[in-house]
Amino acid sequence: VHTAPGHGQEDYMVGQRYNLPILSPVDADGKFTAEAGQFAGLSVVTKGEQTISEGNAAVIEGLKAARCLLKQERYEHKYPYDWRTKKPTIFRATEQWFASVEGFREKALEAIASVKWIPATGENRITPMVAERSDWCISRQRSWGVPIPVFYDSATGEPLLNEETIAHVQKIIAEKGSDAWWELSVAELLPEKYRDNGHTYRKGTDTMDVWFDSGSSWAAVAKQRPELSYPADMYLEGSDQHRGWFQSSLLTSVANNGIAPYKTVLTHGFTVDEEGRKQSKSLGNGFDPNEIIEGGKIKLKQNGKEKQVELPPYGADVLRLWVSSVEYTNDVPLSATILKQLGDIRGKIRNTARFLLGNLHDFDPAKDAVPYEELPEIDRYMLHRMTEVFAEVTEAYESYQFFRFFQALQNFCVVDLSNFYLDIAKDRLYISGEDTYRRRTCQTVMAIALENLARAIAPVLCHMAEDIWEYLPYKTPYKSVFESGWVKIEEQWKNPFLAAKWQKLRQIRGEVNKVMEQARAEKMIGSSLEAKVLLYVGDEELRQQLQQLNPSSSVPPGIKLPQETESEAIHVAVEIAPPEQLALVAEKAPENSQQSLNKVATVLGNLPDYLDEFLAKYGKSLITVGMLLALLVVLRVVWVIVGTVNSLPLLQTLFELVGMLYSIAFVKDNLLLASDRQNLANRIKSLKTEVVDDTASVGIEVSKEETKVPDQTDTESKETPITNDPLPITNGVDELRYLLISSQVELVDSPAELEELQYKGQSETMGIGVVKADGVKCDRCWNYSVHVGESSEHPLLCDRCVPALAGQF
Repeated sequence: VHTAPGHGQEDYMVGQRYNLPILSPVDADGKFTAEAGQFAGLSVVTKGEQTISEGNAAVIEGLKAARCLLKQERYEHKYPYDWRTKKPTIFRATEQWFASVEGFREKALEAIASVKWIPATGENRITPMVAERSDWCISRQRSWGVPIPVFYDSATGEPLLNEETIAHVQKIIAEKGSDAWWELSVAELLPEKYRDNGHTYRKGTDTMDVWFDSGSSWAAVAKQRPELSYPADMYLEGSDQHRGWFQSSLLTSVANNGIAPYKTVLTHGFTVDEEGRKQSKSLGNGFDPNEIIEGGKIKLKQNGKEKQVELPPYGADVLRLWVSSVEYTNDVPLSATILKQLGDIRGKIRNTARFLLGNLHDFDPAKDAVPYEELPEIDRYMLHRMTEVFAEVTEAYESYQFFRFFQALQNFCVVDLSNFYLDIAKDRLYISGEDTYRRRTCQTVMAIALENLARAIAPVLCHMAEDIWEYLPYKTPYKSVFESGWVKIEEQWKNPFLAAKWQKLRQIRGEVNKVMEQARAEKMIGSSLEAKVLLYVGDEELRQQLQQLNPSSSVPPGIKLPQETESEAIHVAVEIAPPEQLALVAEKAPENSQQSLNKVATVLGNLPDYLDEFLAKYGKSLITVGMLLALLVVLRVVWVIVGTVNSLPLLQTLFELVGMLYSIAFVKDNLLLASDRQNLANRIKSLKTEVVDDTASVGIEVSKEETKVPDQTDTESKETPITNDPLPITNGVDELRYLLISSQVELVDSPAELEELQYKGQSETMGIGVVKADGVKCDRCWNYSVHVGESSEHPLLCDRCVPALAGQF
């Protein structure tokens, strides 16, 4: 059995266990030392084209000469290689400096438990490393690094290292830098008392382990700078640092101060290429961040071949977006394809912001914003969605789960805004008058969405966020998005009941879009506005909600008709205006017909008064005459019936008998006694009063109420709108036709009504049909309507666009 305690960690430990001598007959140049006897000076390292080193070849020949070689063969096995030079390494047992952890190991384990580890598996990695680690070798034999300030007695090799010598060297290095150790003489580095004490010293050439060096950064940086704190809020590095920087920092801090140097530790994986290989300069498969930012042609090795890739100048935002998009607790892939995808996503977010900015050009929140209570349902629903989205974004940032921020913001911009709210809002923004309710309510929500979007993306897409803020078309108290604070959400926006309702509506919209797409693919329709949607819903509660969102007219009540031609002004007024409005219309007529119009207006305006006066004088008489005429008609009908009955055999005798019996009963109950006769008289009198007097009185009161002409004060305070028809209540926004972006929607009572349709979709709870829209296409809004052509002034426009041109819709 072969073992070499001086040339390998495992062999060294075995040698220690069995008290074997530590033989290491190889020097720092890779040559046999004098301990190797006849082989001294021979190199044990292969050079050039050698397949075996001269030292190993000489040993084999020596074994042959001594007749001790039984067999010689080449044997491939795993062997340690230097990661930088890619050459085999030789382990040697040499004198080193060690730091013992035995005295504070338990304290270090307690400190580990007090730290927040992200991901939590980090604690499981570092705990056994510290619990089982041996003494820490802190010295290295390198030509660069921080020197270990130790002196050696030239005669005995005894080290000189104490508090006094360390303090003296520390003062020199603090003034002149660590190179002073190599540049100054021993006499200059030694304290004065050691310069002439009868001993000769030499400087040590060992350098400090870089992990010990960086592991003390908490003392050199965090504790020294007033703007920083100790312990630090977070240490962040790759997952390999559990045995490196994280551990060295922990041990130095616990050894000196008894606490961990950090409150939180976050670890991430390595960047890998498309083949899953770790990216590195030596493999030629890595990206330089500047190449991603500035673009250009770069060379990459993929599948063992070198190829040239041209990158556009993505800028820093795309690089930062990539960092936020990956699940960094695992190894993270990066390639030209991934960068292109992220560039596209950045473009979608940017386009959403551009649309919002472009449609706020005439909006000033200070004077145009609509209060929350007056917003339509869809706007209040979007504000609720913002509370959900930005709460998710905030939680993602606070928990360092940046991929959740990426997913939430991407979904909000693409799904909630672009594909839903802004798609529906285009009708309000482009069709309605500039300063109308439909448009200002939409702009109110858009401004809130834009400002909060800029704030939310600022930590990642910092340049885009600043661009958005710079181009806001209205004044804000902040010059920069980074001065404006975090997203601003109001508690009253939260409305889970409204959200549940609109979530159902969005599901319906999704199902309708599927049928629409089928009709569009087969050329039945081009735009969705060419369609009429037939919708069946089995759930009665949902059906009632849909009925409320499906008025017969999309024009809200109170919208005035635009001014028609002069010849039509009188006609319109007589048809639809109450009397008190006629004078207003008449005043706008031409001067040559002013007098005639005034006469007509006067007669019609006083007509209710004439009716009141006539009924007051002759109301009772008219009612009495009317009742007598009705009684005569009834008697005549009875007479005819009796004559017919008398002509039938037996029936005449039967009716006479019934009549006699009823007459006897009537006389007995009402005429025999004086009290009965008095009661009968009272009932007749009461009936007369109820039928004649009260009816006439009520009729006059109702007539007066219905024809009352308001005085001037009433007319000025409450102007009655001029409208075509008595319209159902609608705000012109929360309607199915706008939700589905179709010209009409009809709710059907049974799924059977959809069976014969070519384009339909059905489930257990819902049925959808798509047919051609009714009416003619409006030249302005492209909606189809049966009302196109009703305006002589705008014969090509629908009933929405005509008042919209007048700024009323």
